[in-house]
Amino acid sequence: MFYWIYEYPKWSMALLFAMVFIAVSLSGLVLVRSVLTKWIHSERRANEMLGLCLTSFAAVYGILLGLVAFGTYQNFSSVTDLVSREAACLASLYRDTSAFPEPYRSTLQREIRAYTRYTIDQGWPAQRQGIVPTGGTQRVTVFSGDLMKFNPSDKRGEILLAETFRQFNQLVELRRSRLATVTSGIPAVLWWVLAIGSLVFMVMIWMLDMEIHVHMTLTILLSSFLGIVIFLIASMDNPFRGEGGVGPDNLELVYQTLMKQN
Repeated sequence: MFYWIYEYPKWSMALLFAMVFIAVSLSGLVLVRSVLTKWIHSERRANEMLGLCLTSFAAVYGILLGLVAFGTYQNFSSVTDLVSREAACLASLYRDTSAFPEPYRSTLQREIRAYTRYTIDQGWPAQRQGIVPTGGTQRVTVFSGDLMKFNPSDKRGEILLAETFRQFNQLVELRRSRLATVTSGIPAVLWWVLAIGSLVFMVMIWMLDMEIHVHMTLTILLSSFLGIVIFLIASMDNPFRGEGGVGPDNLELVYQTLMKQN
């Protein structure tokens, strides 16, 4: 849901969300204000009752929005940390293979470099489109097969092989966790709840009886902020998508400082 927003700059989409919410709320206000006023405000204390209901609903809906926003931010932060840990594990694995004798060292390090470049140059663009890249699996399998060919002749070699396998298994685990988050997001039913809640909130604002300029100002302020909050949730819902998504900067740094050959 909302996948199209990731194709444009964040600031422009935030502005668009706010403008759409303002347009919908003002259109509804103009169309139904007179009808609702005649229907509801025959009762003298209708405004007080509506204000009480609006306050209660805003508190419940605000808590829901806050929890959803916090959940998406927490997921975004965890994905950022996951990528950092994967880059650190990749660097450790590359350093471990530097202690292998030839020709194993050159072969293993070449395969790590190839995997890193693939992840940066091909895997990440696919992730930004919501596609789980599969090319890394073959490269990981080839590396694992070549690593198993090494037969240590002493205790030092056994320790080195065991540590390298530990780092490799951790890399595989982190990679799988990263790929699992490419298509994860807020369930559709929760988006429906947020949408219905936004509509109910607007309708309750339309029901209030006050001077038109005050009513319109209140509607614009509340609906614009509501639109920005919804945009914030949508933009963080898919951590890898869009220009503000989690990027391969940590992997690129590891490659440039450790793996790149002159």
